[in-house]
Amino acid sequence: MSSLEERDVGVAAAPGSSSAGLGVGAVGAAADAVAGVAAMQEEVGIRREGPEPDPDEPPKKRVKIPEGESGKLEERLYSVLCCTVCLDLPKASVYQCTNGHLMCAGCFIHLLADSRLKEEQATCPNCRCEISKNLCCRNLAVEKAVSELPTECTFCLKQFPRSSLERHQKEECQDRVTQCKYKRIGCPWQGPFHELPAHESECSHPTKTGTELMGILGEMDQSHRRDMQLYNSIFSLLCYEKIGFTEVQFRPYRTDDFITRLYYETPRFTVLNQTWVLKARVNDSERNPNLSCKRTLSFQLILKSKVNSALECSFLLLKGPYDDVRIKPVIHHHSFSNDTNETDYVPLPISDSVECNKLLAAKNINLRLFIFQVQK
Repeated sequence: MSSLEERDVGVAAAPGSSSAGLGVGAVGAAADAVAGVAAMQEEVGIRREGPEPDPDEPPKKRVKIPEGESGKLEERLYSVLCCTVCLDLPKASVYQCTNGHLMCAGCFIHLLADSRLKEEQATCPNCRCEISKNLCCRNLAVEKAVSELPTECTFCLKQFPRSSLERHQKEECQDRVTQCKYKRIGCPWQGPFHELPAHESECSHPTKTGTELMGILGEMDQSHRRDMQLYNSIFSLLCYEKIGFTEVQFRPYRTDDFITRLYYETPRFTVLNQTWVLKARVNDSERNPNLSCKRTLSFQLILKSKVNSALECSFLLLKGPYDDVRIKPVIHHHSFSNDTNETDYVPLPISDSVECNKLLAAKNINLRLFIFQVQK
């Protein structure tokens, strides 16, 4: 045993032996290999990480949420239930195409109106399938889900379900903007609701003299007289001997120009034993009304019958019995004869472009026409 131990120690300790030189060379080669592998791993890691993000680069439209950072449920539902056109949560009705893509009522009506103006078939912005009032349907489940999502009150900044937000802002919120009850006699104060009692207890308008209030009451009387003038005019027209009314249906047509333009025309109809026609145009026949955000409709009344003497008439258009468009009636006057059988184009008194889009999106425009013949 002693000879074997001495032999092992001799081999390990012999500095000039060939076996010792072989061991040192193997260790050096192994160290070089480890260093090479580390360098390769570092290079691969840099490639995987990619270049550093540019801070000036605009954010992508949709950022992918990393695993483990899924965010709140409301934020994820927002991206699922939003309108595919305006990317906002619908406030009223929600429509879907045949493939299930969602559109809010405003965007859906706008797409149909644009297709009417451009004489094209309306398509879904996502899948390009055809859309129309017959092909699309409302998604009641999405409407109910959206109504339960929380949203922030613009006054108190608290969270409320969308279904109860309107009532909260109108009746319950203590920070909602309100006016003094003495506004009718000229008080201009506006402020949060919780400050109203303190203001009204110190308001100086109730103590003003009658002379000071006369100017304010005069302005109120002028505004009231303007509102009553229309109603008094209508009541006066209802006293005429000859009154006629009919339901009219505007149908879309195209001009024969190289660049066709949309216009509307009704079939001939008879009122007061005379034959009439109504025509309408969009944005006063401007070249590309589909590129304009503001849209209007104007119409003219045309007498098709021959008359022996001038026919002096008053007329107005109202909404049809089954339409929900809001029209403020305006009375127009014209003296019809064989030479002046057409009125000028007058604006259809609708409130805004949203109401105009409703009419353009419909297959036909249904209104009610009243004609009053002025007795000489």
